[in-house]
Amino acid sequence: MRTNATGRVLHDTRGGSFRFDAGAVCLDFAHSGGEGEYAVYETLHEPSDLAEWLAQPPLAAVMTVQVTARELAEAKSLRQAIWDAAHAQAARRPLPVEAIATINRAAAAAPLVPELTNDLTARWAPPVRATHALSTLAREMIELLSGPLANRIRECASDNCPLVFVDSSRPGARRWCAMERCGNRHKLRALRTRRSTTP
Repeated sequence: MRTNATGRVLHDTRGGSFRFDAGAVCLDFAHSGGEGEYAVYETLHEPSDLAEWLAQPPLAAVMTVQVTARELAEAKSLRQAIWDAAHAQAARRPLPVEAIATINRAAAAAPLVPELTNDLTARWAPPVRATHALSTLAREMIELLSGPLANRIRECASDNCPLVFVDSSRPGARRWCAMERCGNRHKLRALRTRRSTTP
């Protein structure tokens, strides 16, 4: 069952890895791969890869029905729509009409349904299908874009980092995808600049 904790370990093309918390499961999903120049980061190669991603916390949607190739294609389409919408919102541009339509189409399907078991634990009521999980992710994106945190959707302040997140911190001062990655790089560059200009 889903908890409030979000975040995933991302890998770069040089073999490094770091933990990135986008602040919402739908935004974590948007960083599971991509198209064009971001295809090198793809993690969802097979339907089983999608099943594995969805089964991880916090969504913890363990499929009881095998994921199909069509569902994988729908997942990648939704992922791209979430990515496009998030970046448009971060830049305060109008959201792409196609992205909105894709998110709405995914959200129209039945979502995951919580169920209480006899031992008072929670789980997703079976059958658990990929379309249910995708609907849940799409609905979360709709809530995010239409809710009080919509203006907290931001792109990392680094010049060459496209990662996007929702800043849910109380002061609303988050600037970096991860402090140990882009935040520290910025600090090092600033330190070098100060040293080079100090007599």
